[in-house]
This record gives sequence, C-alpha cells and structure tokens, in this order.
Amino acid sequence: MPSALSYPQKAMHKLGLVRDIDLALHLPLRYEDETRISRLCDAREGELLQIEATVTHSQVSLGARRQLLVSVDDGSDGCSLRFFTFYPAMQKALAVGARLRIRGEVRGGPMGWTMMHPSFQSAGGALPSALTPVYPTVAGLPQSYLRKAILGGLARADLSDTLAGAAAVENQRWAAWGLREALSFLHQPASDVALGALEDRSHPAWQRLKAEELLAQQLSQLQAKRGRDALQAPPLVAPFRAAAEPGLAQRLLAALPFSLTAAQQRVSAEIASDLARPVPMHRLLQGDVGSGKTVVAALAAALCIDAGWQCALMAPTEILAQQHFTKLLAWLEPLGIRTAWLTGSQKTKERRAMLALIASGEAALVVGTHAVIQDKVQFKNLALAIIDEQHRFGVAQRLALRNKMNGAPNPDVEALAVQREPHLLMMTATPIPRTLAMSYYADLEVSTLDELPPGRTPIITKLVHDSRRDQVIERIRAQIAQGRQVYWVCPLIEESAKGDAVQAHAAGGVQGRSPGRSHSESLDLANATQTHADLSAALHDAAAPVMVGLLHSRMPVAQKRAVMALFTSGQMQVLVSTTVIEVGVDVPNASLMVVEHAERFGLSQLHQLRGRVGRGAAASACVLLYSTGDAPRLGETARQRLKAMAETADGFEIARRDLEIRGPGEFLGARQSGAALLRFADLSTDLALLEWARRLAPQLLDQYPELAGRHIDRWLGGKAEYLKA
Repeated sequence: MPSALSYPQKAMHKLGLVRDIDLALHLPLRYEDETRISRLCDAREGELLQIEATVTHSQVSLGARRQLLVSVDDGSDGCSLRFFTFYPAMQKALAVGARLRIRGEVRGGPMGWTMMHPSFQSAGGALPSALTPVYPTVAGLPQSYLRKAILGGLARADLSDTLAGAAAVENQRWAAWGLREALSFLHQPASDVALGALEDRSHPAWQRLKAEELLAQQLSQLQAKRGRDALQAPPLVAPFRAAAEPGLAQRLLAALPFSLTAAQQRVSAEIASDLARPVPMHRLLQGDVGSGKTVVAALAAALCIDAGWQCALMAPTEILAQQHFTKLLAWLEPLGIRTAWLTGSQKTKERRAMLALIASGEAALVVGTHAVIQDKVQFKNLALAIIDEQHRFGVAQRLALRNKMNGAPNPDVEALAVQREPHLLMMTATPIPRTLAMSYYADLEVSTLDELPPGRTPIITKLVHDSRRDQVIERIRAQIAQGRQVYWVCPLIEESAKGDAVQAHAAGGVQGRSPGRSHSESLDLANATQTHADLSAALHDAAAPVMVGLLHSRMPVAQKRAVMALFTSGQMQVLVSTTVIEVGVDVPNASLMVVEHAERFGLSQLHQLRGRVGRGAAASACVLLYSTGDAPRLGETARQRLKAMAETADGFEIARRDLEIRGPGEFLGARQSGAALLRFADLSTDLALLEWARRLAPQLLDQYPELAGRHIDRWLGGKAEYLKA
C-alpha cells in the first residue's frame, strides 16, 4: 500500500475500509429504486419518485434567499425543482431544453408539485436492474466512488465457506445462502425483492450474515477463554495452620459488624474456588446498587494476602477509590494488613513513600485510581487485580494492570519457573442482561449478587415537572428538619464557573442569591453553580443555618475531599453535585435524591444515582425533576427511561429495559474498545441465532480449528486481541 494516500483512500480508512473483506461487509443503510420511471400525473404526496422530464424554465432567484428555480415537464404534468446550494455547472446542466432523469420527493402546493434538491442526470441509457444501495459514508467519499470500491472488494475478497462440515448449519432457514451469495444479494438486491424484508433484516441473506457475525464473536470469546486457561497464575491458598488458628478471611468475617447475605457467601465461595486454581481467574462480579460488592472484594483480597501475595484495587474516580480505601482500611488494618493509597493528585513525598511500600511488598493491598498502573509503580508480587466499575476503564488500562505481575517469586512460596498472570476480578454495579452475558461477556465467569443486605429501605421514585420546583425545595426543607441529608444532582457545569465563585461555593457556606434564571434560559441545562446559589438562598434560615455544598469534577482534589468529608460527617445538609457521586458514595443519613433535568440522563445512570439514598433505615425518595422545554411533551426515549424508573427499582429489570432502549454500547464501555460492536445482529431479536452460535462455537474450534481461525480473522481481524482484557 503506498504511503501517500489519496483523499478518497483516507476517507475509506476513516470508515475502517482497509481490507477487501471490510469493503464486502460494508452494507447499505438503505436502497433506492431507480429501476423504473414514474409519471408525475400518478404521483402521491411525499412519494420518492424518479421521472424523465424536459426543463422548461430555469432562473436564479435573488429574493430573501438566493436559490435556483427550475421548472420541468414530463408530458403528463409539471414540477418545480428548488436548489438552495448550486454552482455554475449545475446551472448549465439544468438549462432550458435539457432532458433529465430526476429523482426526489414530491410535495404538493398552490403552485403544483415541487422537489427540493433532487438528484438528476442526463436522461436516456438503460435503467438499473437492481435496487441502488446507499452506503454509510463520510465527507469526501461520494456514493459513486464507494459503490465501485465495494463491488471491487466483494469480487476480490476470500469468502470461502468457513462453516463447511458444520452439521449445525443444515437445519437453518438461511443454510441455502452462502456468504458470497448473501453479500452479493444485499449489495445489489433485485428490484422485485420486498424492501420490508431488507429493512427489518429478516431476509435469509441477512440471517446468514448475522449468524456468521455472532459465531465469530462466540469463537473469539471461547478462544480467549481457552487461551487464559492455558496460562498460569499463583494458586492463592493460605499456608498450613493449626486447626484452631483461623485464616485472614475468617478473621475478617468475625470482625465485620454485619453478617454476609446468602448471595455474598455464594459469590465469595465461587471466587475462593477460582483463586485456589493455578490458572488465572477472569470473573465479573455484578450486583445491583448497594448489594455489598466491596466486602466480597475485601474477602478476595484477604485470601490473596493470606497466601503471601499482593492485591491491587483500581477504581475510576478518586471519590470511589477513597470510599473503598476508607472501608478496607477500617476492616483490614486491625488485622495487621498494611494498605497503600495511590492517586494522581498525591504530593511527591507521599507518593514516593507509597511506591516504596508497594515495591518492598510491605503494602499487601494497594488501592487507587489509574495511578496504580503507571510505569513507576512496581509490585513485589501482585497476584490479584480488582477493577471496580470496569466499564469505565479502557482496554489498555486493564491490560496494564494485568501486566504489573512481573513473575518475581515470593520468597516464602515455591520458586516460579514460568511467567504468571494475576487473577482478575472485575466489578460492576450495572447488572448485565442475559443476552449480553451470553455474547460480549461469554469469555468471563459471572458471579451475581442478587439480594440486598437487610435494613435497606425501599426507595420511592417520583416524576415531577420542573414547574413544581418550589414544592421539591419544601420537601428538602422538611428532610433537613428531620435531621436528614439531601443530594441534588445537575447534568452540567457552567463553562465559566471557575475562580473565586467556585472556590466560595465549594466551601459549602451559605451564599447570597444569584440572579434568577431568565425565561429564555428555560431550554438550557441547569448548571450546578446556579442551582447551588438558588438552593443556598431558598434554604437560608438565620435561626438554623443550612450548609449547602457544591461538588463537581473541575474542583481541585483537596476541595472535593473536603466537601465530601463535610457531607459524610453530617455537617453539610445538602450536596449539589454533578454525576461524580454516581457510584461509590455511601452516606446512610441521606434520604432524598433530586435529579435535575432527569430526561437528559441515561437509565443506568439514573438507577445508579437513585442508589445513593436508601442506604440507611430512614424512608428514602428519589425525585426525577424533568423539563419538556418548549415542546408539549417529552421525547419517546426520555419518556421510556423515566417510566421505567418509576415502575421498578430492580436493577436487572432496569438493565433489560436499558438494553432495549440504547443497545449494548454503554453496557460494554471500553471493554471491547477497538473491536466493533455487533454491526448486523441485534441482541433483542436474534436470541435464537446467538444460542445457535454458542452451541456451534466449541464444535468448530475443536473439530475445525483452521476454519475457526479464518472465520475469526474474517470478521474481527486483530480486534479479538482486546478480549484478553
């Protein structure tokens, strides 16, 4: 390939169209029927029509907006063509007397039929025999160039059958369609094919593609899992002790001020069983908000440390990492476990001391943010990596943490002859729907915390229009009077909210009233600084001062920590925040969550925010404050999200509905970064094909490994490498 790419080639690369198979698999968004000529006298309002007509009038109008106005007649009726963007060559082609083939949407009006910006070419020549594909493209890559390139790639691509010999294919309704036949058909479908079967992807040619794509995904997942099973990891088994001497995990359990739920016990046993094996654990721990994942992680860490190895826990934000650190320190320090703390905001002296503790092995547990994976961090003998909210980390970050195990043996255990991998425990508070677990997470073992600890109170969810904002503030005042605390979450921080104003707000003191919002701002997202000022003024009471704090991602770390300390200790009654408190914050005395502009948040995010309350014995509520702006009602997607929040508090049901609304992208986060999500298959409608692929994958990998490898390479290329994370 030449080093200097032409402009269309650069655009092709931007679309990921590098190999012939990439071109062959770049399928149309839709089709246009250019196989027939229609008559204007038979046209219907809004119909997409192709006519052949003669130009009877052409002029440039210089009214309020410059436009090219053209009149044409096809012998049965006339039509006006309007172009707001045009150039001299177009004017020449649309001169009076020109005979054209014109395609566009017809609209009626007092002056007759009109087409806005139709496509056109000289009349005459044979009509296409197949529907014309319209492909996804980018600027600088016209459809004509793309069509030619795709047909060339389709002709050259190796599309030999990788399912040959697979008996499981024979009974499928799409079995008669080979891959080449299916792709050729979808790129150039015959004019008599029902467009509905193409658009809803129910045609057997589409089914063939979806089946092959799902099979490639299942094969790559299974291959990644088997590859890990062939690696070695240190078996984390406690040293021999006298029968009466409890291990570290047993001592931790005895010291906890609560008992584990049955789900926590079951999941802890699953993890312990994995850790005792000499192959790397690769397990996803999923549990709804408040289900107690941290204590399960602590028990896993205790097993690792008791066996003489180090454990690292990485969280995506400093607030969440600090929350874990505080809990783990309280649980493990009394048992003699040294814990190190690593974040990007640490001062040099403190950081140097922590790095020394980690390198020497004196710190058996390391908790922190992405700072844990930086080059200067050297573990003595890392054996267990725990990643919380794993979807918030990129693939490279997770791989970097796995690579921190350098194979240096623990002097107290048998010398290691080979490079070893750490065990990996990933945690998520977003439950994974069954179809995702079967597909994108098929290479993982999944443990599920499906019950909440006792004492958690049900959370009442209310949908409240922004016009009733004053009533919500009155409810806040009532909660404060009862000694409770309140979150108020905003979706946006004002870009100019910096400097002294933010510093003053962050301190949590009562502020003077800022100018109120003008009516013209009603469509804008409320920003946290303005809301903080409004609430501070509304709740001001000289006799009983109310502390209203502000927390957002742009604040210095020390200020964030100070604000959270005030709120956690109960000195601050109201915390106005962006979504930095989405996960990890645990304040049992907080009983009311208000989410402003709730219609702007995702369903999973709303569920996570709701989970910040209801963590104590007090009755708790979540108020979803929504606005329709100037529209008469909410958009359909926002309405579905808010309806789901009002109807259920079950995280697994929330996740199922979220998958229906958004698709799999945000559930996965960066897990498959670099590997395309499913382009053709739809997990909500193609469950039968997914189950077929799951059954076939191990047979194909065992009996036809060469064909399986070619199948993976065809569909994923090098992207399957990302599954190793």
